[in-house]
This record gives sequence, structure tokens and C-alpha cells, in this order.
Amino acid sequence: MSVPTAFFPRQEELNTKMAWGDWSGWFSVPVYADFHDIEYSAIREAAAVIDISPLYKYEIRGTDARQLLDRVMTRDMTKLRVDRVFYSPWCDEEGKVLDDGTIARLDDTTYRVTAADPSYRWFVLNATGLDVEIDDISDRTAALALQGRLSREVLQDATGADWTDLRYFGRRATEIGGVRVDVTRTGYTGDRGYELWMPADQALAVWDRIFDVGGAYGIYPVGIAAMDVARVEAGLILIEAEYTSARHAVAPEQQYSPYELGFEQLVDLGKATDFTGRRALRAEHASGGPERRLVGLELDWLGIERMFAKHDQAPAISPFVHRAPVPVYKEGKQVGRATSITWGTTIKTMVGFGSVDRAHAKPGTRLSVEWSVEGERGNVAATVVPLPFLDLDRKRL
Repeated sequence: MSVPTAFFPRQEELNTKMAWGDWSGWFSVPVYADFHDIEYSAIREAAAVIDISPLYKYEIRGTDARQLLDRVMTRDMTKLRVDRVFYSPWCDEEGKVLDDGTIARLDDTTYRVTAADPSYRWFVLNATGLDVEIDDISDRTAALALQGRLSREVLQDATGADWTDLRYFGRRATEIGGVRVDVTRTGYTGDRGYELWMPADQALAVWDRIFDVGGAYGIYPVGIAAMDVARVEAGLILIEAEYTSARHAVAPEQQYSPYELGFEQLVDLGKATDFTGRRALRAEHASGGPERRLVGLELDWLGIERMFAKHDQAPAISPFVHRAPVPVYKEGKQVGRATSITWGTTIKTMVGFGSVDRAHAKPGTRLSVEWSVEGERGNVAATVVPLPFLDLDRKRL
């Protein structure tokens, strides 16, 4: 049964359709009003607030905290400075991704890790012999994503401070509405944005302050549907959509290494610490890399139109992200699968992620994606394109 997050009293007032989803056992809003276009526009043109409290959150403390994280993460944790944030996957012994998330260094011996899946036990198992405390703060810590073109202006008005100097993937503590809040320059929309971390029992005061000052900037509460479209445009993958956690995989093809997910830059095979999965990843790298790669796919709109015209229909595509995998073909032979297919509202084209054979991963390669209209299957031409589909300068500035 789902339970409410700390922000539920405010969300309940705004969720006019009274439709709720579930995110890791918490109530989550798919869309606040009749349609998510207004919410998407708030991300790209104004300011958006997204409840991300259902993320799993762990505080790792102690003299060996960095050593534990270096054992687990594929990135070199010795390079993570205080008040900076890393994004990293972590793997099992076979080099297959268990999860991915952010690691914020709060001080010399304290880190906060976010995860999509429960990871407490994994961290504990890897902490053998270390002087470290692993604290699951998921229930005690609420979180809001303040995202969008005008998110900085909202944050500055809410805190009375200048935030132009907080760099991308930086971190700073502040106060909002009388509540101590930890702010990171991160997000899942591909736009300018911040994530706010706060005590759950004081979270409503933060929400109220943000919305009090945000009205002047067109602030809007945003549900999962709009965030989903934004993250696909930004080339941001989703666990259990683009890949299956190795913890839940029931077949070999459901297991993915970081190299199969475009995480090459997030794997440091040469770091001093022998992290979990390094032996397998070294062997994969030495062999020339995996046989399948994550790519961007741009679908041919005229091909989609022809599929509908065959049934005397105007094209009627779903405004939501289609996460279920569909086959990808090359000259009639299946060479992979496509996931998270959506109409990119800003980029004005149909796009999706493709996990395809290495031979067909080069940008410009022509493939086709399975498409169905009225129960009749067909193929729509698609082109491999670089990721991300949308890369806004302001997300880093």
C-alpha cells in the first residue's frame, strides 16, 4: 500500500484529478491537472517543483566512508571534493549495473547517496572491516526538485542569497522558510535546476516558501509524466526502462554493464581501489567493449503518418513516454530494442533510446522500429543520433 510523502497535504490540494501513482511505495502524482503540457512548459520556460522524496537516501559517515564508496562506485571517489556531487553507477561482481545515483560530499567524512532501488544491504556487505556508519535516511529526508529556466530566481528570492556562483554539480547549505535545507545543483530534467534536501517533518514550510515567491515566476507543481518527457529529451536513462537492475534480472540479456549504457566516462578502471566489478569490466574493455550499445533513435514522422493513413486515421500518438521495449530492425533482422519512446515537445520529433548491436550504433545508421496501429504491426524508419537529444547550455550555467 502506498503512503504519503511529507508534501502530500499540498499535493492533495493541487491534484485536481485525484489520480495517484506509486513510486517505491509512496504516493506520486502522474499529472496535476487535465494534461501535462502546462507542467512540461513550466520546466522549460518558468519554474517547476517535483516531489522526489521517494528516492532512497543514505548518509554514509566515518573515517572510512570514502573508502567504502570507492569500493562500490565505478568512479574514483578520491576526486570528489567537499561540496561537490558525483553521478555514478555501481555494479555487482560480474560488472553488471545494480543502480545509479548521486553522491554528495557533505564534509570530510560524510556523504549522501541517492538510489532508485534499496541499496542499504549492498553498502553494508561492502563495508566489512571499515570504520563507517551507514544510515538509511529515506523516511526522514524529504526532497524537492526545483527545475526550470527561472529556478535560480525562485531560489534566490526564497533564500535572500545569490546562487549564480553555485556551479553544476555543486552543493551548499541554506535556509528556506526557517528550515535548514541542503541544495545541490542537480536534476533529472536536462534544464537549469536544483534539488533541495530537508527534514521531512519541516518540509511543508519549505514548499510554502518556494510557492510564495515562485508565483512571480510562473511556478507550477510537476508530476512524473512531464518529468519523464523532459528526461528523455535530455538523454537521461531510467532504471527498469532502459536497463534492469542486476539485482532483478532473470535472464542474461537483462543484465547491463556500464559500457552498454553509455557510462564509459563514469568508469575509472585505473583508480587505486579495487572496486566491485572491476575485473569483469577490465576484461570487457580489453575485448573492445560490449556487443550492444545505448544510442539515440530519431523516428521518421512520415513513416508514422503512413502507418495511421493505412487505417484512414490521422496520426494519434500518445503524449506520454512509452517505456515498454519494442524491437529494432536492420533490413528485416532484429538488432536490438527501443525504449522510452516519446514526442519531444521542445525538439519537435519522435525519439527514444535504442539498445542495439555494436555494428549498428554509429550515428547516421538507418534502422527501423516496430510500430502498431489498430493491432497491425509495421516498421517505422529510424536514424541513430547522438545523445542527448536536447542539450541546453543553461543547465550548466
